[in-house]
Amino acid sequence: MARISLTPDRTPLVRITEWYSRRAYGKVLEPLMALAHNRRVLLTTSRFELSVGRWKKLDPQLKLLAEMASAAAIGCSWCIDFGYWLGHGHGMPQEKLRDVPVWRDSDAYTPLERDVLEYAEAMTATPPTVEDDLAERLRQRLGDAAFVELTSMIAVENLRSRTNAALGLHSQGFKDTCDIPARPQEARTAASQ
Repeated sequence: MARISLTPDRTPLVRITEWYSRRAYGKVLEPLMALAHNRRVLLTTSRFELSVGRWKKLDPQLKLLAEMASAAAIGCSWCIDFGYWLGHGHGMPQEKLRDVPVWRDSDAYTPLERDVLEYAEAMTATPPTVEDDLAERLRQRLGDAAFVELTSMIAVENLRSRTNAALGLHSQGFKDTCDIPARPQEARTAASQ
């Protein structure tokens, strides 16, 4: 249960935010509605997120894995749910998306992806536990610009996930729209068993 109302006063800004959210994501994002209680916070966060969306030095799938690993370490089910939906939309294998919380036990990831996941967890720890050799491996493989972007994206996800978790926001059902529904015959067979 959210710790703040998700139905802020319907100001023109809130109505525009709802319209944009429905258009871009198919539903109104609950974090936006929580932030809408403070106009300046909503506007600043929106501008910031639009700017972050233009960062393009890091491979988008590595970026998403880092965000999801950070969200999983914090325990933000909203961010994991939304990340799954984003990854699915970008054609990322379901196994990689599903296994992020247990990536150490999964064979789904490349060595580079494993380093990204480990780095995200180490950065998310309080205090951070990043080791020099891991950072250097990533910097060498990604290049300086992408390494800085990776580091910044993990910090951004920490902000998102910690805010959402503190506000009591939970999964909004994005992942459910990614699952392939059972065909009618399979559904009838499963129901009769």
